[in-house]
Amino acid sequence: MLFEQYQYDVFRFPKPQYLGAKWFIADWIAKFIPSGVRRAIDGFAGSQSIAFLFKQRGIEVLTNDFLFFNHQIGLALIENGHEKLSKSDIELLLCENTSAGTLMQELFAGVFFEESDARFLDSFRANVEALDSIYKKALALAIMNRSLTRKITMGHFAHHKALAYASNPIRVKRNPSLVRPIAEIFKSLVPEYNHAVFDNGKNNRSFNANILDWLPTLDDADLIYLDPPYTDSHADYQAFYHLLETFTRYWRDKEFVNATKRYWPPLWSGFDKKTEVIDSFKKLFEMAQEIPHWLISFNDRSYPSVEVLRQLIARYKEVQVEVKPYVSSRGGKGSVAGSHEVLFV
Repeated sequence: MLFEQYQYDVFRFPKPQYLGAKWFIADWIAKFIPSGVRRAIDGFAGSQSIAFLFKQRGIEVLTNDFLFFNHQIGLALIENGHEKLSKSDIELLLCENTSAGTLMQELFAGVFFEESDARFLDSFRANVEALDSIYKKALALAIMNRSLTRKITMGHFAHHKALAYASNPIRVKRNPSLVRPIAEIFKSLVPEYNHAVFDNGKNNRSFNANILDWLPTLDDADLIYLDPPYTDSHADYQAFYHLLETFTRYWRDKEFVNATKRYWPPLWSGFDKKTEVIDSFKKLFEMAQEIPHWLISFNDRSYPSVEVLRQLIARYKEVQVEVKPYVSSRGGKGSVAGSHEVLFV
């Protein structure tokens, strides 16, 4: 039994740089996974680190995120069991594509990137389409998106100081990736992501939908894990990671607004505004009531309060509240030192 539970631990999830990522506390969350779980749902998968944890435990995983760039990580590391990027794939991805579009140049040159970097990203995105499988395409996009969060100070795109920071010797000394070529960062990450690809013998699948639309289409799950945006904390992932979504979708039918060139209108979540979140939780819990086990990540700086959310859950399940303090900041208001990660079990 122990061998079955830990046989896939040799495969490591690539360290994310993502606000609210549960990679940092995955070992703690793992303590509350009940024994005997066959199929688990991860409804707000984000970086996919907890979906990956379930996969490591030999569980069949249905993972979902409403942002398309997060779905690519799910395709690459959760649904994909075998396909990796070869040397020839990498050469194809990094070669100049003279028929590529100009979206990244038009939007982000002079904002987040020099002209040459933006042109490279347009070329790379066009080359992705020449790969011969959806899993290689997803892997390429997942690695490139991680490369971009390493390239940009603070790892997100809700500021417009990237080029100024990259010209600051003190910041560059702390983070040399600010001035590294994007292609070099990408190549350095490929082995880590390739090594994270494995087959746990289950029919794992990745989805890209709003959970309120998606969950009613599923059946026969033993456990659901929910890590919704922490409303009134760092809930607006579209503001932080808009560039990755625009790059991955290569959007042409959006308006791009403010100094960071964020796409508009945003996708609807239902969980990132105070006026909507309680009603959305009620709908979600009603839909999930037949699933035996729930694990719900939350934070004590979020809305609604821990007690209010506990009461909403208690309408459907017996619930215990586990608490873990943050001893160092992980970025975002909800994970600063002194705040507490909460797990409803």
